[in-house]
Amino acid sequence: MIPVFSIDELSVSFTQRRSTIPAVRKVSLDVKERECIGIVGESGSGKTQIFMAAMGLLDGNSAVDGRVRFQGEDILRLPPPKLNRIRGSQLTMIFQDPMTSLTPHLTIGAQLAEVLVCHEHKSWSEARIAARRMLERVRVPEPKRRLDQFPHELSGGLRQRVMIGMSLMCGPALVIADEPTTALDVTVQAQIMDLLRAMREEVGMALVLISHDLAVVAGLADRILVMYAGRIVESGAALELLQHAQHPYTAELLKCVPNVSGPRLQRLPTLPGQPPQPGDSEEGCAFAPRCPRAAARCRAERPELHEGQSRTQVACHYPISQ
Repeated sequence: MIPVFSIDELSVSFTQRRSTIPAVRKVSLDVKERECIGIVGESGSGKTQIFMAAMGLLDGNSAVDGRVRFQGEDILRLPPPKLNRIRGSQLTMIFQDPMTSLTPHLTIGAQLAEVLVCHEHKSWSEARIAARRMLERVRVPEPKRRLDQFPHELSGGLRQRVMIGMSLMCGPALVIADEPTTALDVTVQAQIMDLLRAMREEVGMALVLISHDLAVVAGLADRILVMYAGRIVESGAALELLQHAQHPYTAELLKCVPNVSGPRLQRLPTLPGQPPQPGDSEEGCAFAPRCPRAAARCRAERPELHEGQSRTQVACHYPISQ
């Protein structure tokens, strides 16, 4: 089966004060039809930059190399008019902060309807009817009234539901959700994740879920890819990876997930040290300074992704054995 979306050897760098700073280093991945993959890593690991590059949304000081194929077509090299026809209709993105992603001076109804007017050439009256129906589908209460409200009049959870609805207006093949539950309380987070699960089943779309929180993606992703310092360090089926992590970084991340059934006064583990700064030397394994298993080889030779146990891939010289 041809993946609906695939990335091959993608690298992203930024020019700053006459120096070049790498953010993503030769990342490859694919997403199959109706599949959900989770991309997990600390802030600054490059997970968002991968998909901002794929969507053509990076700043002018960026440089992108590699291939990004959507439904078999290399979209990195498409002229802007053709890319615009795909982006926002068949390939959509839910951004991290809906307050800054929604246009503040336009009503919710106008912003939802505009998607159909631009991409499917619907009339404004037809598009407004479809916008109301979409608000109902994403479980926004009083959808008729919400159409005439502005983003600042909605709660954070409702704004995120509007963003999800906007991404689904044209029945996309792939939705990229970048930290969709950031700044929401735990109850609303659960509601948003349930909504994404329901919409994925209803629309039949593929979903990429970007997060720094393994617990957020655990209940939704079919596969999980763990990123560190601009590279994928481990990938595999979600259940296998969560139960049998082989990369020390993945194992340390899992230790940091709060355990609600543990002792009440138990200290929450933390991962010591700091990730490397963009532009630091590529020599050796980037995680070696923080790794409890690091040896001399780790500091001298960078590990490549290879087949590990339990049908996973791991970039580690000394993976955790099961």
